[in-house]
Amino acid sequence: MTHASKPDTGKTDDSKPLPPDDLAPRLYEVFAVLGPLYRRVSRKVELNEPIEGLSIGVRAVLDLLRAQGPLTVPQMGRAQALSRQFVQRMVNEAAAHGLVEAVANPAHQRSSLIRLTDDGRTAIDAVITRESALLKRVGGDLTGADVERCVRVLTRMLEVFEDVDVN
Repeated sequence: MTHASKPDTGKTDDSKPLPPDDLAPRLYEVFAVLGPLYRRVSRKVELNEPIEGLSIGVRAVLDLLRAQGPLTVPQMGRAQALSRQFVQRMVNEAAAHGLVEAVANPAHQRSSLIRLTDDGRTAIDAVITRESALLKRVGGDLTGADVERCVRVLTRMLEVFEDVDVN
């Protein structure tokens, strides 16, 4: 049997981009998994909050500062697609616990940089270590390419909603 006369098995060619009418329902499948996953992860962080003393919002701020270094509150809001006011409340909460501190911003006198304190770095490192142990349980047959594709899809989906005002 030649390639031209190959029978239709009902499967799509996974190497070709999906047409928009086929892509949209598949992306809804991603949303259907992503929502419950996000809520369960958030709940897990909340349940462990007595261990590290971090709310989900403070955890997000500490993690961002751990990854990117000192940032202003508006920069953190943009990076996390959160309102500046919410981020400010989380920064205030973290500062009240000695996890972050404001330092002078040479680029902008009225918008301080927020940076981790040693206690903040210790706290977020402990959270990351505990969460990494949980993530290692995912296992299965996932490859680096699978993860790269997942991040690519989610990033493309995020770009579609880039114009949504979170303030």
